[in-house]
Amino acid sequence: MAIKRVVLQAKHPKGPLICGSEGCAGCSWIFQGLSESDQQELQKLMRPVRYEADETIFHEGAPAFGFFIICQGQVKLVKQGSGAKRQILKIIGPGELLGEENIFNGKAHGASARTLEPTSARFVKREEFLDFLKRHPQVALQLAEKIARELQGFQAKLIEVAYEGCRARLARILLALAREYGAEEKEGLRITAKLTRNDLAEMAGISTETAIRTLTELEERRLIRLERRKICILDQDGLEELAAALPGEPTENVL
Repeated sequence: MAIKRVVLQAKHPKGPLICGSEGCAGCSWIFQGLSESDQQELQKLMRPVRYEADETIFHEGAPAFGFFIICQGQVKLVKQGSGAKRQILKIIGPGELLGEENIFNGKAHGASARTLEPTSARFVKREEFLDFLKRHPQVALQLAEKIARELQGFQAKLIEVAYEGCRARLARILLALAREYGAEEKEGLRITAKLTRNDLAEMAGISTETAIRTLTELEERRLIRLERRKICILDQDGLEELAAALPGEPTENVL
């Protein structure tokens, strides 16, 4: 089968490799344009941290003392709703920022962050980074652009939850995951992110039972193949027909 690339808006390319972590493909695009001496200045603000799989990095409502740059691994950002309902807002992978939305206001975390697999990161204190931004306003502007893009993405998600059915939601999430974590194989595009069916349900804002039933239906239609915690996309054209683009399609890592 000829594999066609997922048709979604492209993200910014990764920025320079600043953290020095082995295997890191580069830090966030907001650091593009920094000179070598500026990168060294930023590196001095970074403190290495490591978490095991399924470990909490911070809880919703906890004070935000700074933000993280993910070097290796994957983290899910989860918002707690009424009762036991939860919504996964986004998946953060290598080179992406975690907790950056609180840099300017210093408020408590609005969601919890939990690792999907062993994760290494760099932590940067808020006050120190604000001083850095004063000396490097181009990074501040690019950070503001990133936050604005995520806001647009969340607005699109509100439209999706209000008007889209479970098939369209799941199809769009699978395509977004394929864009970030897809590995091309002979039979199709395998999503390598280690996600449970419950994780996918929380991304789509539906029940686990509905997610399982919908995924089974997509498999019966030969659009995907289910393999424990992995999913292989067999027919990207078919999924794209289900996942018609929303106005304001997210361009940051919002699922």
